[in-house]
Order: sequence, then C-alpha cells, then structure tokens
Amino acid sequence: MHVRSMPTYHLTFRFLALALAVVISFVVAPQARAQVTEFSQALAQASARDEDLVAFYRARNFEGIWSGRGDRARRNALLAAFSSAGDHGLPTDRYNADALMAKLQAARTPAAQGQLEYEISRLFLQYARDVQTGILVPSRVDSGIRRQVPYRSQLATIQAFAQSNPAGFLRALPPASPEYTRLMREKLAMERVLAEGGWGATVNARKLEPGATGAGVVALRNRLIAMGFLRRTNVQVYDDTITNAVQRFQQAHGLAIDGTAGPGTLNELNTSPERRLQSIMVAMERERWINRPRGQRHIWVNLTDFTAKIIDNDVVTFSTRSVIGARQEDRESPEFSDVMEFMVINPSWYVPRSIITKEYLPQLQRNRNAVGELLLTDSRGRTVNRGSVDFSQYNASNFPFSMRQPPSRGNALGLVKFMFPNRYNIYLHDTPAKSLFGRETRAFSHGCIRLNDPFDFAYALLAKQVGDPEEFFQSRLRTGREQRVDLTSPVPVHLVYRTAFTQADGRMQYRRDVYGRDGRIWNALAREGVAVRAVRG
Repeated sequence: MHVRSMPTYHLTFRFLALALAVVISFVVAPQARAQVTEFSQALAQASARDEDLVAFYRARNFEGIWSGRGDRARRNALLAAFSSAGDHGLPTDRYNADALMAKLQAARTPAAQGQLEYEISRLFLQYARDVQTGILVPSRVDSGIRRQVPYRSQLATIQAFAQSNPAGFLRALPPASPEYTRLMREKLAMERVLAEGGWGATVNARKLEPGATGAGVVALRNRLIAMGFLRRTNVQVYDDTITNAVQRFQQAHGLAIDGTAGPGTLNELNTSPERRLQSIMVAMERERWINRPRGQRHIWVNLTDFTAKIIDNDVVTFSTRSVIGARQEDRESPEFSDVMEFMVINPSWYVPRSIITKEYLPQLQRNRNAVGELLLTDSRGRTVNRGSVDFSQYNASNFPFSMRQPPSRGNALGLVKFMFPNRYNIYLHDTPAKSLFGRETRAFSHGCIRLNDPFDFAYALLAKQVGDPEEFFQSRLRTGREQRVDLTSPVPVHLVYRTAFTQADGRMQYRRDVYGRDGRIWNALAREGVAVRAVRG
C-alpha cells in the first residue's frame, strides 16, 4: 500500500511564515479606477455561473475579500487551514497551500487577480463543506446509508466568513463533537505508528492457547506489546499475562472474550495499522455527515457493535446487545436518524409485504396451513378463511391480502416495540429468539433492531415520565392487549455504522465491517484523493 511520508514538523507554521511575505503584489491599487473596473469585470465574469458567489460579490459591488492589503489575515488563515487539511483526512492535493501561494504570486494583473479571487472563494467553500459535512454524498456510496447530511448554505457561509475572525471561523468548521476530536488525535497517533514501522511481524499461527510455547507465542507477545495491550516482557510461554492481554485486545475489538487467540482473534490482531487508519478516517468522514446536535438524551445504535445505548449528556446510561439485519441486500439495516415517539406493549406484527410475497406466499402455495400463527386479512383488516383462498393464482404483484400476528409471547416482535415512524419501516423491538444474542456476530433480522433487554430499555425510557416505570410497564403488559404508550419527551434515534470509535477515555474500539460499507466509503474517499500517510512526531 502506498503511504505518503510527511516531514517531522507541522506544516502549518511553515505556510504561515511564507504567507506573511507572499502577496503584497496581490493588491488592487485604490487610485487606479481602470484597474478596479478590470478586476471587478473579471470577478463578475468568473462568478457568473455560480449562484451563491455571484450573489455574494454583487452585494459587495464585486469588491474582493482576498485581494486587499487588509485581507492578509484571511489569506494567512486559509493557507494555514489548507496546510492542515490532511490532519482531517481531506485530499491534500485539493488543498495544496504551495500551489495556492504560487498562484497568488503569479497573479499580477487586475484581471488575473479578479479571476483568482473567484477561484479562492470557490476553493474556500469547497473546503468549508468538506471539513464540515464531508467529502462524499453518503447515498451515492451505498444505498443503505439514508443519512440526511446537514449541509450549510454556501452563501451564508461566505457571508459569515467575511464578517468573522477568519482563523476562528475556520477552526470552528470541523465537528466539535468529542468523538471527532478523539478520532483525529488517534489518526495522528496512528500516522506516527506507521512512520515508526508499524506493529512489527504478524502472528503466523492458526490458533494459540494458554500453555503454548514457541515462535508463535513470541510473535503474539511482541504484537501485543507493540499495540499497547501488554507491558514489555520477555515471557515465552502463553501465561496469564498474555491471556489477560489477549482478553483486553478481544474486548477492544468486539470479540468473544475467552483469552484464546483463535482464528478470529488472530485475523483482527494481524490487521495492519494502514487498515486501522483507513477505518479511523472513514469514521471521521461519517462524523462529518452527522455534524449537528444529537440530543441531550438520544439513542445510539451502532450496527457494527451490535448494541443499542441510551446516552444522557454524553454519558451512556443504558446499554443492551442487539441483533441487526442479515447480510443480504434486502435485509441489511439502513443508517439514518429519526425521533422515537412511542412504544407499543403487546404489539401485533403486521408482516411487511416484502416478507409476505418473498417468504410466506411460496409456503402457502405449497401448504395453505403454513405459518399458522399468522392471520390472513383483507384490505379492511378482517380475517380471511384460508380455506377459501386459492393461493396458486397469486404472485408477488397481485396478492391481495395482508398478514398479521396477534400479540403473544411467540410474536416475532416479542412483547414490546419502540417506534420512530419512518419510511423504511425500521424500529427497535423485543424478540422470542433470545439465543441469537449470545453470538459474536449478530446479523440475523429482516432489518429491524432486536434488543436483548427490551423491558429494561423501556423502564429507562419511562423513568423520565412515571414514578415507577417497571410497575407502569408490567401492569399494561399483564392485560395481554396491544397498548400504545407515548413518550412525553420524544428521543432522537441514530442508527450508525462505525467500525472505529472511541471510548470516553480516548481508547479505541474496532469492529468488523459487517456489510462492507466502510470498505466502499474508503474506496470512494481514495478516488477523491484521500490517502494514508506516515508522519514522524
């Protein structure tokens, strides 16, 4: 893999020093009216097809914001931001401060300066969007990413910039979330790891267990030391210290914590720092896509982590295991944000039409009594006698019936579902299939999110609005009847997909790319010019 190598000092300071001396020539002489007209005409012509910039400059009578003696602070701030674009995982060639300075020095005529004025503003707006809300359009990368990116108005952005402290404005563009800050810190640390040669040799073994000895154990020991999971030691036996280090590694990678270095653990252990760095950069891009307030209280469902959490003021106050959509094109859980409004206790399951026609209709055509726990219903919700239906005459396009499973402990939704109405028909719910929560990888549903502890999840939500949430919930459960309970304060829900994320103390967590989405995102970023680099500290 090609890794870009960077110098030992931070680039920003070099560019600041150069920028101070660069552009005395990039000035429109106020006494030369003809030159001002030439500058304005060139700027007007260059920006004519850009709706936002032509409106911005027209309001200023086509006066520049980069070109005057008083605009040096803006130029310097932009050059400094461009020089650190790589720290954010942006395409460094797109924001090449050296190239921009060369253009500034070469633009000696008013016409050339007017043209360059537009180009710099266009580049500024591109940078602002890239670092604030991401380089990519999520849905173009993967159809399962339904996230609505909070794009800012480009006209409002440059208007605000022209009236602000330029360095402060540019510093405020990236996400201010603690997660983005921690990811960026880890990115820079991983780049130093690469510059120092990585984590050393991989572990060439199929399986290593406590008590083992030999070259494989030594390689395992050295790898764990290099990755920070084991203190420096000369031990050559798979003893308790190595077992404990393997367990810490397994916890940090979402693996079964058994202390044995089996095939799954060794595969994750042998993953290169380049690949981990790619995951971090993808996570930073994803963080930019969700660059808006998440809610003082919100629900965070990380699909790759197979968990659902309630977060209050940035602190996890409840967490439960989850099962997500199976790894099939029509069953993968989508990514989006919405607002949870209510829960349904003793729910009926209204079978999605895609499941009816793809799974159940073929069964009914073979045996009309198949899936007997489901009621066949007409367009008015009335139960239809299966004996009166010739299923052989129907197909996926003309099947006129619906199907419903009444409330019961065997209901596919279990005994409670949590609703955030959305066009994808995705929600969180209980399930009678409890054994699946013991699996390491839990991708088995039709797309909805199953919860291991749905009652406790309900109690945590209801605790904000009733004195005894458990008794409140159980009293309604005991009726056996379907009952809706509204949340007095609806809660934002975020279905996300992070293969790299941090804990509050800054330690990294990595997960497998269950659906392959992060691989596709990295490939798209690479096509835009994003690259892994090595930086010496």
